[in-house]
Amino acid sequence: MIWLLIFALSYLIGSVPSGYLVARSKGIDISQQGSRNIGAANVARVMGKKWGYLVGVCDFLKGFLATELGLLIASHFRSGSVLGSVIAAIASILGHNYTVWLGFKGGKGIATSGGTVLALFPPLVFASAGVVWIAVFFTSRYTSLASISAAVALPIAVLLIGGKTGTDFWLLAGFSVLMTALAIWRHRANIVRLLNGTENRFGKK
Repeated sequence: MIWLLIFALSYLIGSVPSGYLVARSKGIDISQQGSRNIGAANVARVMGKKWGYLVGVCDFLKGFLATELGLLIASHFRSGSVLGSVIAAIASILGHNYTVWLGFKGGKGIATSGGTVLALFPPLVFASAGVVWIAVFFTSRYTSLASISAAVALPIAVLLIGGKTGTDFWLLAGFSVLMTALAIWRHRANIVRLLNGTENRFGKK
């Protein structure tokens, strides 16, 4: 019952469609503009960088706060705190990617995933994935490629930096692999466009 409560609350936190709400406040239906994605990259492309940054921060905080909430609830009921955090992290990402408020359509979950990573893992793991994202983005100017690369780097960083022992470690390692798989799945159309040379670089509408 505790796990269901954590999942439901975290899903609802993640499901808040930040990009859609920010765009709507300016009279724009972001789900009908650009790539029709409600994430920060599309908001930045359609509305400008400052709005994209705002949405990115909001999406990041959704993942971070939901994961911390899962930890607090699990700890309060003296259940597995790491398991509670992982359930909350997964639920918040699914909430963002498949929000109930927009017919189960949403973003691609990279910023929200980043928030969960900061909450779940040592700062060095978060920094490692972040460095990969920054390096690939500024080299290629492809947001999608940077996001995919950072997602792939995450489980590698977990294995290299983590203690490699104990049930909690392998639970977190499994989560990192699941998150990577979900990120790649959500970017499957971008991967096709990257291979075809038709993906838009950041800064081009």
